[in-house]
Amino acid sequence: MTATDTPTTPIPRAAGALPLLGHALPLLRDPLGFLRSLPQVGDLVAIRLGSHPAIVVCDPELLHQVLVNDRVFDKGGPIYDRVSEFLGNNVSSCPHAEHRQQRRLLQPAFHPDLMAGYARTMAVQIDEVIGTWHEGQVIDVLHETTRIASRALIATLFGSGPDPTTMDQATSDIATLVASTYRRTLQPNWLNALPTPANTRHRRASRRLHATIAAYVAEQRTRGDTGRMLSMLLEARDSEGDGQGMSDAQCIDQVMTFFFAGTETTAVTLAWALHLIATHPDVEHQVRGEASRALHAGDTGPDQLPLTRAVVTEALRLYPPIWLSMRLTTADITLAGHRIPAGTTIVFSPYLIHHRPDLHPDPERFDPGRWNGAGQPATARHAFVPFGGGARKCIGDQFALTQAVLALATIVGRRHLEHPDPAAFRTPKPRTTFQPTGLRLRVTSPPARPGTSSQAAPEQQRG
Repeated sequence: MTATDTPTTPIPRAAGALPLLGHALPLLRDPLGFLRSLPQVGDLVAIRLGSHPAIVVCDPELLHQVLVNDRVFDKGGPIYDRVSEFLGNNVSSCPHAEHRQQRRLLQPAFHPDLMAGYARTMAVQIDEVIGTWHEGQVIDVLHETTRIASRALIATLFGSGPDPTTMDQATSDIATLVASTYRRTLQPNWLNALPTPANTRHRRASRRLHATIAAYVAEQRTRGDTGRMLSMLLEARDSEGDGQGMSDAQCIDQVMTFFFAGTETTAVTLAWALHLIATHPDVEHQVRGEASRALHAGDTGPDQLPLTRAVVTEALRLYPPIWLSMRLTTADITLAGHRIPAGTTIVFSPYLIHHRPDLHPDPERFDPGRWNGAGQPATARHAFVPFGGGARKCIGDQFALTQAVLALATIVGRRHLEHPDPAAFRTPKPRTTFQPTGLRLRVTSPPARPGTSSQAAPEQQRG
């Protein structure tokens, strides 16, 4: 895969682009339907994000080439431009030249040996949130899973975090930023700069969240609470590089990313998993049995909860929280016989890859049986990418998976959640993340299910 002077065929273009707007309208009105249509056009498809040209990668093998060659396909593009406005320069968004050093400094805080300790901290926060639910209560699922994710992250990261009022404001600020970033990606820069109410809310939320994180990083420097994730970040030194650690400003950017990604994506994944469990009672019964056995024995890791893990994995396939991502080429290159010049925005969608029927048969069906202890099905090589791939794969993937699996097992083990009106919930349009907005479930005691088959019904359909 190298740039050459050999003439190449033009990349096919998606239909429906409008002057100035490009494909902004289908990406706003029906983004999932638009993405599902693109593989029929080609393995690479040219689109326009407003007036900004881009190329969508629709084939998993080509996407794998993009993800592993992170020197040429570097982080960048309109999404990262907008996200970096409030998250700064961090391990997720930094350029290739800085990434290896940033990852080395962060890696000790995500060592596999630490996950069991993190899980114990998570379990306390999960229990406390579930303990506030009462019989017959109808909960806003995403709100409650956000409480779980944010409290668990703060306890793991800071030890003791912001007071409840500050915590609620920080959670609200994250929701504001999530709601506005996708829109700001598709809008022209001049419109994002106007003092509209939406733009003003976005900027205020960014400033408040940054100030909250900065205050707790400064407090941690003074307190020196060893053993917490943040203390490990502050104490880390780059032994393979210049031997230096992170400044407060660098640490704030990293913690902003953890706070944003660790709260939002975990909460979204857990909420979708609860929706799927609520619409598939046989799977719920099996997960409850597995959870009872494992949690009673103190086995809280994802590997000790294989069915629960499979449910979370299938939720990530059906509803990947980061459903749209981008790269920016740093050099001329040829990909699949097409010449791609430096400075080209490359778009990829885990949702698109996860819903290709040639890679995941009957892709709209919820089927945890697709997954086993070895990972993805043999038919889906490089076709499961909820956390990205290559050297830029999410550094917190196992942290997030541990939290989501533990929370799902604990909730299903102690509560039964059901749709008060199954017909009322419809899959919403994704924005910055793929949220189950409007999902509400009723809390009741777990029902007795004697004689239920130990195998999931093969006809189970996606809720």
